[in-house]
Amino acid sequence: MTETFNAEPATNGQAHPNSLIRTLPGNTYVDPAIFELEQIEIFESMWFCAVRSADLPNPGDFRTVQIGRESVLVTRSRDGSLRAFLNICRHRGARLCVEETGTVKRSFQCPYHAWTYGLDGKLIAAPNLSSMPDIDRTEYGLRPVRLREWLGYAWLCLADEPPSFEDTVIGDVADRLGAVEPIENYDIDELTLGRRISYDVKANWKLIIENFMECYHCATIHPELTEVLPEFADGLAAQYYVGHGAAFGEDVDGFTVDGSEGFERLSGVSTEQDRSYYAITVRPQVFVNLVPDHVIFHRMYPLAADRTLVECDWLYAKDVVASGRDVSRSVELFHRVNQQDFDACERCQPAMSSRAYDNGGVLVPSEHHIGLFHDWVQSMLTEGGVAR
Repeated sequence: MTETFNAEPATNGQAHPNSLIRTLPGNTYVDPAIFELEQIEIFESMWFCAVRSADLPNPGDFRTVQIGRESVLVTRSRDGSLRAFLNICRHRGARLCVEETGTVKRSFQCPYHAWTYGLDGKLIAAPNLSSMPDIDRTEYGLRPVRLREWLGYAWLCLADEPPSFEDTVIGDVADRLGAVEPIENYDIDELTLGRRISYDVKANWKLIIENFMECYHCATIHPELTEVLPEFADGLAAQYYVGHGAAFGEDVDGFTVDGSEGFERLSGVSTEQDRSYYAITVRPQVFVNLVPDHVIFHRMYPLAADRTLVECDWLYAKDVVASGRDVSRSVELFHRVNQQDFDACERCQPAMSSRAYDNGGVLVPSEHHIGLFHDWVQSMLTEGGVAR
């Protein structure tokens, strides 16, 4: 087959003279072996945003999450800190907690042989344990997972030697906004959950990130969003210029489904950030959307080559939620955007197996920055470990 265009592959962020450059080939979106390698070299090696800290307010509260190939248990310990462990009994490998969320009084007990662990992970009891005095209860405690709290969320890393949190997670935010201070103005860790919606997306995680990174599709599938943010109708990648926020339309009063007035501006948000929308990708699985009166926080959980769970939080000032004010108009705007985006990703997923996509698709100039993401993915898989 002779191609009628000149499409070059993305190459390490260099300028491209051609209008069209190549995406990743189709098999990288469907091959289970490639997905497993991504689980190992990306999701199990980087900081992974797992749970919102406020979801576990009391000692004994827990949630289990899937990170790469591992089930991880996150719990609030008796000293008030969050801790994370591999959700595996050290005796015979049974899954310790089978529920996704819950609360225990003092300890976690394996349902197989009743080995019992404190909230600090230490082995505290087991049948006939007293007759086995040589067992080190700390050594045979739950396997700990490194945990760091930032922006009100617990970020976990399974790697034996985690990458620098400042260089990776915080670095991605600073690269987007020009500094880390602008996101700190939103006091995200002080906001309250107003709504949470989970989406079970039948698409590869990379398709979801690629979609989030460009607005070439916005005029086609996001009529509500482009009414609020008119510059998105031009299909530009303006939200990815460093420090740039997309401006609200002149006749728009708030980031709501109909452009009507939202809530009071968050107290720390600067006048320069008012009436502006910022979109941030934090590799490998977080999207943050900043608007003056609330924050939208997405976490992706890649479960299979063709399936990704996305959990989306709408966060508001405490008094907005406590007073029972109606958040539905602001939730509805981005809920529609999410549905439109995920429907598009699901339409693309079957074509990843088509012979027409053997060599991938193409990126137009306003999408060329997606090539940087592709370069990063390939470097992670070929070099191993964390690469920026």
